[in-house]
Amino acid sequence: MGCSFSGLNALYDAVNGGGDVWINDNRFRIVRQLGEGGFAYVYLVKEVISDASSASSVGLAKKVKDPSHLSDDGTYAMKKVLIQNNEQLELVREEIRVSSLFSHPNLLPLLDHAIIAIKPTQEGSWNHEAYLLFPVHLDGTLLDNSNAMKAKKEFFSTSDVLQIFRQLCAGLKHMHGLVPPYAHNDVKPGNVLLTQRKGQAPLAILMDFGSARPARKQIRSRSEALQLQEWASEHCSAPFRAPELWDCPSDADIDERTDIWSLGCTLYAIMYGVSPFEYALGESGGSLQLAIINAQIKWPAGPKPPYPEALHQFVTWMLQPQAAVRPQIDDIIIHVDKLISKFSQ
Repeated sequence: MGCSFSGLNALYDAVNGGGDVWINDNRFRIVRQLGEGGFAYVYLVKEVISDASSASSVGLAKKVKDPSHLSDDGTYAMKKVLIQNNEQLELVREEIRVSSLFSHPNLLPLLDHAIIAIKPTQEGSWNHEAYLLFPVHLDGTLLDNSNAMKAKKEFFSTSDVLQIFRQLCAGLKHMHGLVPPYAHNDVKPGNVLLTQRKGQAPLAILMDFGSARPARKQIRSRSEALQLQEWASEHCSAPFRAPELWDCPSDADIDERTDIWSLGCTLYAIMYGVSPFEYALGESGGSLQLAIINAQIKWPAGPKPPYPEALHQFVTWMLQPQAAVRPQIDDIIIHVDKLISKFSQ
């Protein structure tokens, strides 16, 4: 999926205070801001179609290959990224390119995008703006849901824990099964969208492919090891980062099992609302890096009755400091399916 650079591809009018945005040939009205972080802003937008009677054959419907990605009410999420330099521009282009490789119900699809060159103004030094359009999930992230539940001292049921986790496994299996395999590199509750469903577990969708890269790397020198550690420190959230990305040997074969570590941390977080290693941040003299490298897991008080010990053993199996003995995604799926049949009603 290529990027467009014509100024006609994405035009906006007072994005911060409402207004309209054009992404390629389609027009969207800003409804409200949903979030922001760094140089990115996320808005709820509604597609504007002049002739409602032909809505099914014009606009975004004409462009999107999978009709299940189209919104019933025309609303979508639009991410606007302010780009200050060529390095940031390349990162956004890479995110767009990588997103276009995936097609799976548990991975957030990129529906459309445009990048435009703009003249720097006094308010900002950026020279490009990117617009990325996605399906909207207004129930928020797993992190949002966990924080709300923690405040009420609520927990997911064992069945919901396993069903949410199983969906994340399915999305990662798709990524790890590509040729070459891709690692997400930032699996965490803040990158999992949840949509509540009546009578069944929430729908879980993995998002944000800004850190996704081919998974397999051969490290053959100290400088390559340090380079990988530096990249990981910028792209992989610390409490969910695999040990080999904290302290990489000078002779190592890195593979997609970095994601399995993050997946184990995320299963723990579905149960208890935090990474298994965040306790180290609050301890006097505690070290997050040491806790991770030594896989020092602490189990907090959970629901009553507590989660089955089999779930704790499952987490521990994924959180093996030596990547070579960590399971692969297919092993995880076989095991989670057994647990689902055992514990789900």
